[in-house]
Amino acid sequence: MSAKIAWLFAFMVLYWGYCLFWGGRCGARAKSAGAFFLAEGQLGPWLFVVAATATSFGGWVFIGFPGLVYRDGLSAATIALVAVVIPLTGVLLLKRQWMLGRRFGYLSSGEMLADYFRGDAIRFFVLAIALVFAVPFLALQLGASGFLISVITDGAVSRDMAMWGLALVLLAYVTAGGLRAVAYAASLQCILLVAGMIVIGLVALDLAGGFGGLNEGLAQLAGSGIGGRGTTRGLGGGEHDAWFAIPGVVQWSAGLGREAPLGGPWTGVMCLTYMFAVLGLQATPAFSAWAFASESPRPFAPQQVWVSAALIGLVLVIFPTIAGMGGRLLGADAAVNDTGLALSAVLPALGPEQQGLLVPSYINVLGDAAPWLAGLLAVCGVAAMQSTGAAHMSAVGTVLSRDMFLRFLRRGASDAGQLLFGRLSIAICTLLALLLATFSAENMLLLGGLALALAFQLWPSLLAATWFPWITRQGAVYGLAAGMIAVVFTEGIGQYLSGDTLPWGRWPWTIHSAGWGMAANLLVCIVGSAMTQDQSERAHRMRYHEFLRAHATPAAGRPRLRTFAVVVVLVWMFFAIGPGAVIGNHVFGAPNEGLTGWDFGTPSLWVWQVLWWALGVVMIWLLAYKLDFSTAPAQPIPGPGGERRP
Repeated sequence: MSAKIAWLFAFMVLYWGYCLFWGGRCGARAKSAGAFFLAEGQLGPWLFVVAATATSFGGWVFIGFPGLVYRDGLSAATIALVAVVIPLTGVLLLKRQWMLGRRFGYLSSGEMLADYFRGDAIRFFVLAIALVFAVPFLALQLGASGFLISVITDGAVSRDMAMWGLALVLLAYVTAGGLRAVAYAASLQCILLVAGMIVIGLVALDLAGGFGGLNEGLAQLAGSGIGGRGTTRGLGGGEHDAWFAIPGVVQWSAGLGREAPLGGPWTGVMCLTYMFAVLGLQATPAFSAWAFASESPRPFAPQQVWVSAALIGLVLVIFPTIAGMGGRLLGADAAVNDTGLALSAVLPALGPEQQGLLVPSYINVLGDAAPWLAGLLAVCGVAAMQSTGAAHMSAVGTVLSRDMFLRFLRRGASDAGQLLFGRLSIAICTLLALLLATFSAENMLLLGGLALALAFQLWPSLLAATWFPWITRQGAVYGLAAGMIAVVFTEGIGQYLSGDTLPWGRWPWTIHSAGWGMAANLLVCIVGSAMTQDQSERAHRMRYHEFLRAHATPAAGRPRLRTFAVVVVLVWMFFAIGPGAVIGNHVFGAPNEGLTGWDFGTPSLWVWQVLWWALGVVMIWLLAYKLDFSTAPAQPIPGPGGERRP
């Protein structure tokens, strides 16, 4: 056994021991449904901060993000701004969901929406989204973690063996300790996630000869004219190397699988609508559970502003970009190697669509020089992927137990019955995810592509319960159905279901399926709500909103500040992650002008992303603190008091 593998197993045993310890300890306290599913609504501030962060940023940023930057260049690095985008959902929704949960005793978003709209149709949609999100999303996380271990052990441990072993430990502590155990495990997982991304970025920077050496290599690469798919020609994109520029505002292409957009898929409109999909992450039942479980909204603002937007944002705009762009200069790209522009050949050459091997390749580079660090970084990757999976496993147990078992199968079920059903649901969900990842990788990818886009379709319903009483039950339900259909038929699974007969491919016109889905959702929701207004139903919904207004309205005398905040958000989204981001291609020096033409000695688009990240932190601070969207209510919230509904 090599030293690298020995260190890997040593660190893995320590990590497993930590997770199982908290599973057992929290399991001793999880005697009631409220304790198991929502930690009795007493989750402490520190636990909420780390748990919400780990759930938001998991394996998809640890493994997937550097690989996308390597494959598609700096246009894909715009994804780093998810660190600002994700908290936008929390700022608008989490505090108000917490207030409704505390007032009426909700344990799931399905319960809340079904009570608010006085109908069970919305409950079934929440259940469907929870399952479609959790099973394929968990399959992706488990499959990726098994793949990582297989690569790091040089095939000594197969992907499937590693995946099933990791899943058993994950299942053990989630089913034993419930949400509280997930939160305690996330406290370590969050640290490992952040530390791992920083270290891998520093490894790439060191191999490239420091920041100066990296930028010299990038300057030569930008001027070489070998930028992958050629120059960008999308509307407003300019004639720039595709690895160093956003390929225009939009391209009227038929969609991936039908017509490849020139210069890559990450146009300004694609970046914006992809970020819409990411907004769905904190609209999932898992994040509603974190809101209901928190003992207070006090940690919401620090998590959103200082941890997510500031800390994670700083890490994402720097280190994964270094790892991704540096990969082309360090041997991963055979075409760059052939031109002699590579700084070194320390990484193995990667084939087409093998960008997922980039991060494992960096870890393997350390196998001889620092085997202990290679083993630790592999565990960081596993922890990052399990942090996201654990929260959604727990959420599946909650929604199935509360919204199906308690509501339809056994009304008035005891805590013991709810706990048993919840644990069985988690186990079945995990088994389905493992089977999907083991025997149907193609379908796993098809279904996994739906997860975030479908979750984003819950936004109008959640906004109805927390902000907009004019949205009716019919408008919300029909809009949600229309949005889900539009998502399905603008993703890869749409072609599969239609027998490859659709005239468009995935993401036509470089618009993400989340954008197409929300367009259909809002159109049907608004028209349907306008046509189905009912005074008695409106009066019922207003009782929720009157309660929220009495306890959550920002301090009087701030209408101008609220208007200013709306303008700030729209401007930020347009220029940071939307069509206006094409300005960043050249505003600080065109890509082919090299170091002498780059105002800050580094590619213009990268500087643009760092600039708008910093402005994004200020924006989230304004919303969370100055507008009181994430601060504690001035008045105490009365409990259910035996009355579940207003």
